[in-house]
Amino acid sequence: MSKPGSIGFVASDAPAAQQALAELEGLYGKTAPEAADVIVALGGDGFMLETLHRYLQRGVPIYGMHRGSVGFLMNGYEAAGLAERIARAAPVRIHPLEMRAGDEAGREHSGLAFNEVSLLRETRQTAKLRITIDGVVRLDELAADGILVATPVGSTAYNFSAHGPIIPLGAGVLALTPISAFRPRRWRGALLPHTAELRFDVLEADKRPVSAVADYTEVRDVLSVTVRENRDIALTMLFDPEHNLEERVLKEQFLS
Repeated sequence: MSKPGSIGFVASDAPAAQQALAELEGLYGKTAPEAADVIVALGGDGFMLETLHRYLQRGVPIYGMHRGSVGFLMNGYEAAGLAERIARAAPVRIHPLEMRAGDEAGREHSGLAFNEVSLLRETRQTAKLRITIDGVVRLDELAADGILVATPVGSTAYNFSAHGPIIPLGAGVLALTPISAFRPRRWRGALLPHTAELRFDVLEADKRPVSAVADYTEVRDVLSVTVRENRDIALTMLFDPEHNLEERVLKEQFLS
């Protein structure tokens, strides 16, 4: 992209992020994120997700710098030459998952997820779920701690911890990954086209309650959940060319 006219900074509460915020605003001035051409997020991956949601309606590029714990979605921190770094950064266009959930009280809820939508058991008993994809029942009953649908960006997060696959950004697929599956015991999930619409129905909901989570939006005691990619919503993340997100996803697959 071209050199930004104005840069707005946001930071997590972490001391390192707050220190970086003071340093950068001292060098580049204070522009409100609501008026900036580019937003620079200082923190970890969790704060980056928070920033994506907070400034979703602005539609401006977001450039992250690692000043938190986990920094897979962040660039390295360096105060000097920031405008030049942003100008030569590689853009990555991302679309969120849209979750719609109905609860036992008859209420409808919605949420967006840039990482994943997950369904999780609420009690000591396993969840029981029926899985339908594009109107076809693919699994009559899954008994597990839960299940998640991950985007390529989110495939290295919770999905990877649950032994799901890492997905290259341009693959055009979503990961459907069970969490500690009990029945069918050997089922390890599926890769689905990003155009797929998924529906999860909670079986024995009174006895085996389930919650649904889209990034950090949680709905308790759900009866059914649908998930699809929302192509009408898009955000641009910026990455240094020498450490771009495509390369990180590829590299992550060869780490022990």
